[in-house]
Amino acid sequence: MIDVIVAGCGPTGLMLAGELRLHGVHALVLEKDAEPTRVVRALGLHVRSIEVMDQRGLLERFLALGKQYPVGGFFAGITRRSPDRLDTAHPYTLGIPQPTVERLLTEHAIEVGVEIRRGCELVGLSQDEGGVTVELADGTRLRSRYLVGCDGGRSTVRKLLGVGFPGEPSRVETLLGEMEVTASPETLADANVEVRKTQLRFGTMPLGDGVYRIGVPADGVAEDRSVPPTLDEVKQQLRVVAGTDFGVHSPRWLSRFGDATRLAERYRVGRVLLAGDAAHIHPPAGGQGLNLGVQDAFNLGWKLAAEVNGWAPAGLLDSYHTERHPVAADVLNNTRAQMQLMSTEPGPQAVRRLLSELMDFDDVNRYLIEKIIAIGIRYDFGDGHERLGRRLRDIALKQGRLYELMHGGRGLLLDQTGQLSVTGWADRVDHVVDVSEELDVPAVLLRPDGHVAWAGNDQHDLLTQLPKWFGAAVS
Repeated sequence: MIDVIVAGCGPTGLMLAGELRLHGVHALVLEKDAEPTRVVRALGLHVRSIEVMDQRGLLERFLALGKQYPVGGFFAGITRRSPDRLDTAHPYTLGIPQPTVERLLTEHAIEVGVEIRRGCELVGLSQDEGGVTVELADGTRLRSRYLVGCDGGRSTVRKLLGVGFPGEPSRVETLLGEMEVTASPETLADANVEVRKTQLRFGTMPLGDGVYRIGVPADGVAEDRSVPPTLDEVKQQLRVVAGTDFGVHSPRWLSRFGDATRLAERYRVGRVLLAGDAAHIHPPAGGQGLNLGVQDAFNLGWKLAAEVNGWAPAGLLDSYHTERHPVAADVLNNTRAQMQLMSTEPGPQAVRRLLSELMDFDDVNRYLIEKIIAIGIRYDFGDGHERLGRRLRDIALKQGRLYELMHGGRGLLLDQTGQLSVTGWADRVDHVVDVSEELDVPAVLLRPDGHVAWAGNDQHDLLTQLPKWFGAAVS
């Protein structure tokens, strides 16, 4: 009996498996593809995902291979400077291609003991009160206590579950690829500026050695987007949109993506759960997809581990859907809006000009940026302190910094009074007595994902919250 089978070896599945292993859960990742993909669907990490990596002690690996950029210009490509004093210790975007993210998360997963099997396609599943039976394409059957579908927008797990996936199909499509060009860098740079004045779905990005990442609107929507475009298709659309094909040749890879927007009706059916693109798909506007999936995994991992390890309080696992479903709905909403603002039609262009004026106001700019980089999220934990339900940024302590204390994925009571106690929960919650000039409350109880579960200085009040998130006390 395997504890948890994770279907899908993308960033969401790898992050989830790594989180489960921090708590001693036996995690098996199944991936139908024999080799990692070279297709670069995502280009970087936003602030909240950078914080997630820092909370688990992984950030230095990513910083070594990525490039830091100012935060700004995400919302429909409307460029504004980064707001002053963003509520984070990491006020930057990290440019790092998705294959590199996957490689680093794979290395981490293997280090902590995750088992990864490639070339294993899940084709069937059934569940009962005791667990889930998974059937693979080669006839192999596996048994696990839980199954999580992290297998992408065409998720087999979601389809086998019969979970509804309402939304809108693609109405526009973009061709994307990495290829060599014969045109000069100046020609590409000039085209990038000129064409994007009217067509924001066109773009060229130099990758070095004469290779460019090129995106261009397609002529209609393909019946099967899993079939990549040909180089001739890309050339034709470049000539239509930019007036030249720039002499593109020798593609490393070619792909296509649409603007379909769909959200799973449920994230959990019994012992089977959904995360990442298996639970939600949306246009790539704002670069939120990979980040949303990683953050799904960060929310789910400790909760599912608590269930497997037998100490989860009632309702904890269901809170994954309660908390993350609205977050995805909000991302779908803002990407729909961004796609409208990127339209070449006169009406959307008029709205874009108006929004551009509004974004000159710092509060508007900050609000939209915090939405994209996911530091404005507040889960509904009921009434209480203004920090309740929000993640706490990394803060300096007298003896170090906060995120250094969270690498193990446990709960944390940061106590500036030295008068509180987590006796009975010490196997699940670390009690750190330290002080910070950046923390305006006597003490905070943090969940393993860094969200504030309680704030105050009253021991009796604290004792009402510990069981809610960390189960019954152990005598």
